[in-house]
Amino acid sequence: MKVLNDLLGYNNLKIYQDTDWFSFSLDSVLLPNFVTLNKNTKKILDLGTGNAPIPMILSTMTDAKIYGVEIQKDVYDLALESVKYNHLEDRINLINDDMKNLDKYFDPNSFDVIMSNPPYFKLEERSKKNDDVHKVIARHEEAITLEDIIVIAKKYLDNNGIFAMVHRTDRMIEVIELMRKNNLEPKRIRLIYPKENTESNMFLIEGRKNGRPGLKIESPLYVHNEDGTYLDSINELFRR
Repeated sequence: MKVLNDLLGYNNLKIYQDTDWFSFSLDSVLLPNFVTLNKNTKKILDLGTGNAPIPMILSTMTDAKIYGVEIQKDVYDLALESVKYNHLEDRINLINDDMKNLDKYFDPNSFDVIMSNPPYFKLEERSKKNDDVHKVIARHEEAITLEDIIVIAKKYLDNNGIFAMVHRTDRMIEVIELMRKNNLEPKRIRLIYPKENTESNMFLIEGRKNGRPGLKIESPLYVHNEDGTYLDSINELFRR
């Protein structure tokens, strides 16, 4: 069922979601709050944008032109409705296509920032797959693999451009190896923990195309209090 919800605390933005599908998560809030944006950021691409939470959050942080690509037509339609509802058509352009087909829309080396909140699970993890196609594509590498995303980011990033991603900590080594293989030098990592005194389950990573080696591990990011409520630092992200 389609519903119109608040996009957390972001300037009274609204977002269309379908309660039967895969709703955007905290990961889609943490990533745009992590990535480096500056006055030279003119063009941003979100790979696998879903119903476009990341482009809409970014619109509150930068004047850059923001593009999102989403392969699923019905999810893309929700994103388009949200962009129109919030009158962001002049800021956000959405594309309904496989991200492997981006050469139809863009030249190589044409983005300052590329980011992705990708499917987290490899396709062979079939026992955990949900029968709903929207959830399968959102969670599993059914339509795109981790390596595909990183190869695409390398192709369309300008020299010294920024690539940022959120992923599961148990795949961190794989992410780093693939980024370095594709000349996206990891520069910043922030580990995400459900609570204090727990193991990290997610991480944020940022790299630069053809950047110099030199990695910074940032302070840990804790999400919940012991009672399961969000920490003040997380609530502050929502209020931005």
